[in-house]
Amino acid sequence: MEQQLLQFINCRLVRNHQLIHDDLWVRDGKIINPEPVFFDEQTKAHRRIDCKGAIIAPGYIDVQINGGYGVDFSYDKDTTEAGVTKVARGLVASGVTSFCPTLVTSPNDSYHSILPRMPTLIEGGAGVLGVHVEGPFINPQKKGAHPENCIQTIDKGMATLREVYGSLERIKIITLAPEQVRDPSVIRDLVEAGITVSLGHSMGTLNDGERAVRHGATLITHLFNAMLPFHHRDPGLVGLLASDAIPAGKTIYFGIISDGVHTHPAALRIAYRTHREGLVLVTDAISALGLEEGVHHIGQLPLQVKQGKAFIAGTETLCGSIAPMDECVRIFHKATDCSQVYAIEAASLHPAKCLGIEQQKGTLDFDSDADFILLDDELQLLSTWIAGVCVHSK
Repeated sequence: MEQQLLQFINCRLVRNHQLIHDDLWVRDGKIINPEPVFFDEQTKAHRRIDCKGAIIAPGYIDVQINGGYGVDFSYDKDTTEAGVTKVARGLVASGVTSFCPTLVTSPNDSYHSILPRMPTLIEGGAGVLGVHVEGPFINPQKKGAHPENCIQTIDKGMATLREVYGSLERIKIITLAPEQVRDPSVIRDLVEAGITVSLGHSMGTLNDGERAVRHGATLITHLFNAMLPFHHRDPGLVGLLASDAIPAGKTIYFGIISDGVHTHPAALRIAYRTHREGLVLVTDAISALGLEEGVHHIGQLPLQVKQGKAFIAGTETLCGSIAPMDECVRIFHKATDCSQVYAIEAASLHPAKCLGIEQQKGTLDFDSDADFILLDDELQLLSTWIAGVCVHSK
């Protein structure tokens, strides 16, 4: 069967870190170079789509999301497939085309039951890149909303990890506290297994962070949240953004939650001005993402959505973000006064690079996956496309 050739016209593409006036050509789920089509095949597009001046950008990639639409990835272990599918189909409405379902610190049997059941390809929904296991090797003093009784230390190297998780093959990112790892060669072993090691939920000093980076850690989990605050004599993990001990040619990436609640606009500006190329927007969204105001019983604690924030019911304790990714991009753009392209790339190209998948995702280059979004000049989402198929339209 001949593959449909689509030509998107009257648009501006995010390419080479700028907006360029050009057409986008898509065939067989990929973005293609139109030149050989003209000269070798002498074919015309089967369908021309007028974008009416919209921006075409790579689809957003969320490397830290705990759930949404009433689903909690860590607690709904009997309905993993259905839950992940529901969230994947909901996320396309915020421009997310791929994501890492994130599990908070959990008992071993939860990992053993959830990890093997994670679907990857979801019809009409965002793709699953692999799981982000946030814990259980974190510091109890910076546990945040993680259950303390499930926190562990790595004392038998990779054997401990296999015991806890069961298998590592579905894991894409591990968040751990570097000071909780007795033998840092574990970090090297994880990286060699294709897993991104992220530092977070930690009381670690800058020295602890630098040692982990020397062994292969490349990411910091939600900068400023659940770590020692910046101090001028020991800047802690935040200091990795300006450390002179990072090996040449290596970029340290850091997730940051720009939901207007978790991170002050001035903190967003400090991170942006200090280390632009490593900045990765994450939602860190919880099950209440996409739910209306009121009390919802999800996981172990009832939570309350009010004034656009999620609290542990009856308290003023925040329990996670409920801002969708497209909103985080707009908030970040406004807070930092960065370019439209930078704000888009912080949610697409940067997370792709951090996971080492920038040849396929987070880009509109030829031969990359045709996962892209159409945006207006206010960065409001118009439509979402996965593998060249429209899966959401306003």
